[in-house]
Amino acid sequence: MYQNFSRSTREDRLQVQRFAVSLRRESQFHKLTQMLAEILPTNSFYAEKFGTKELVIDSIERLRSLPWTTKQELIDDSSAAGFAKNLTWPVDRYCRFHRTSGTRGRPLVVLDTATDWQWWLEGWQSVLDAAELSERDRVVMAFSFGPFIGFWSAFDAAVERGALVAPTGSMTTLARLELIRNMAATVIFCTPSYALHLLEVAAQNQLELASLPVRAIIVAGEPGGSITSIREQIESGWNARVIDHSGASEVGPWGFADPLGRGIYVNEASFLPEFISLETGQPAEELELSELVLTTLGRTGSPVIRYRTGDLVRPTWSDDQECNFVLLVGGVLGRTDDMMIIRGVNIFPTSVEQILRSFSGVVEYRLTAFKEAAMDQLKIEIELADGGEQRLANEVQQALQVQLGLRVGVQSVGANELPRFEAKGTRFIDQRPKQAEKNG
Repeated sequence: MYQNFSRSTREDRLQVQRFAVSLRRESQFHKLTQMLAEILPTNSFYAEKFGTKELVIDSIERLRSLPWTTKQELIDDSSAAGFAKNLTWPVDRYCRFHRTSGTRGRPLVVLDTATDWQWWLEGWQSVLDAAELSERDRVVMAFSFGPFIGFWSAFDAAVERGALVAPTGSMTTLARLELIRNMAATVIFCTPSYALHLLEVAAQNQLELASLPVRAIIVAGEPGGSITSIREQIESGWNARVIDHSGASEVGPWGFADPLGRGIYVNEASFLPEFISLETGQPAEELELSELVLTTLGRTGSPVIRYRTGDLVRPTWSDDQECNFVLLVGGVLGRTDDMMIIRGVNIFPTSVEQILRSFSGVVEYRLTAFKEAAMDQLKIEIELADGGEQRLANEVQQALQVQLGLRVGVQSVGANELPRFEAKGTRFIDQRPKQAEKNG
């Protein structure tokens, strides 16, 4: 009797879930068709790409018949300002100027209208909900306010909620720590790298961060917020909860944290996700390693349709989730162009980082990928606390061999020899020839 009841309950949940997904898909296609009707008459990039100024999307099959969009396509070499090609309106319709970091090529200038910017702020509400942010919070934005989009939209979204929000501009790390302490901040926005660096500088200056009223640290810009060892290190040092988030200048704020720490949900109210199997190139199955593809729903000034993000993920639509959106288990696992095949083993920088960060004595690290003959190779440099010992470097090397099934050389370097990062960290240096160079 109990088993039958349990089975019936699960079937009921699945039926409700399928119905919810069906309604959401219908809403997504409706939003997408509305957006296309608005942009195609004036967006020459997509009108030429699709070969039409009128397009109705009423099924996933119809969507999949459209070509991909890639970041390289958006770069306009004829634009001195570097404006992206996918602008729908004349430049004087836009009020927000941001530029990508350019870590993987020429920086791309992305513009937003006032309406688009409000869409950004609405997308951030899911992230702020996960952090339970309210007007009672005191927020510190620990990043420099340059053209890189960083937490600009988060700043406005937090202000809109009524929180007290402090920018920190070009302040030093120690000055930011003093501000966090003096204003009794409760929430901090930064990259995972910088959250760790704040801990390092605090320790050097005998500041006990765990005793501060900081209760949540919202991180983005790097995969670290969903990497268990990094998240635990930050949470332990700060005595605060880490809230992960994912987004991109050319896409928008597409991901928010699972409250159980299992990964990131795609905000399917504002984005339509697809997943390409890394193995077959076809639509991915449950938990299959795949590339995330996103279509914006509502960002009319700078839309992207079937945009290949380059982010590697494992999607699940399990019925035991807190949220009805698709969950990316472990968050963003890496980048498609970061994968290395070393002696037959697929390696991602995030897999190495997970192991390195499990050692509290590892203060900083750098990975360098290079070619030796036709083979990918990897060099790892680690900076150890208080100068460290070679013994710990040997332990790290052994852990890498056990957990990755691969022997990789680990070199210990002197104190402060490796760089620290406030924005996106560049701990992975790829010296391998690019595909275009090999084909050229």
